[in-house]
Amino acid sequence: MAAKRPSNPLALAVLTLLHERPMHPYEISTTLKERRKEESIKLNYGSLYSVVESLQKRGLIEAQETTREGKRPERTVYTITDTGRTTMIEWLGELLGTPAKEYPQFEAALSLMPALPVDNVIRLLEQRLERLRAEYEYGSGLMRETAKMGLPRLFAIEHEYELALRAAEIEFVQNLLAELRSGTFDGVDMWRRMYELRAAGKSHEEIESTLADEFKEVHAWLTETNADDGG
Repeated sequence: MAAKRPSNPLALAVLTLLHERPMHPYEISTTLKERRKEESIKLNYGSLYSVVESLQKRGLIEAQETTREGKRPERTVYTITDTGRTTMIEWLGELLGTPAKEYPQFEAALSLMPALPVDNVIRLLEQRLERLRAEYEYGSGLMRETAKMGLPRLFAIEHEYELALRAAEIEFVQNLLAELRSGTFDGVDMWRRMYELRAAGKSHEEIESTLADEFKEVHAWLTETNADDGG
C-alpha cells in the first residue's frame, strides 16, 4: 500500500463517511454526532481537523472543492481517494476479523491492585460496581428508545456490544467482590498479612522473610518465576 495507515479510529470513521459521499469537516462532525458515533469513537472538532489534514497528507482523501455560504468561513469538501478506499476496506476488515490485544485501564489496575490494602480495593470495586450498573441502565434505556424509533439493529450494534461488555464486567466485579469479602479469593490471606506487617512498621526484608515463612508454596513459586525471568 502506498500510504501508511493511520491508527486513530476517528480516521477510519472519516474514511467511511467519505466513502458514502464527499463532505466537509463540519458535516462529518455533525453526521457522526447525529448517528451517536461519538459514544464509540472519541470526537472533538479540533482533533477532527487534525485527522482530516493527516489523511490528506497520506493521500487517502483529497480536496474536491471549497465553498462559502454567505458570510460563513470557507469550507473545503473532501472526497476519498482510491488508496483511501482500499485502506478503509482493509482496515475495517482487519478490525472486524482479527482480535487484537488491547490494554484496558481496568485490566492494568487489576494487575496492580495488591499495591492497595484489601479493604480499600473492596471499597473501590463497590464504587465501580455502582457506576457500572448505572451505566448499564442508561445504555439499556438508549437501546429501548432506539428500538421504539424502529431503527434496525445495524445502526446501534456497537451500543449492544458495549452493553454486553458492561454486563460481563458487572458479573466479574460482583464475583470478585464476593470472594474478597468472604476471604475465599486465592492469595488474599497473604495480601492482608503483607499490610499487617507494613502497619506494624516492618522493613521490606522482614516482610519478605515473614511471608516466605508463612506462605512457603506461594513464595517458592514467585522466587522460581523471577529466576526464570532473569529477575
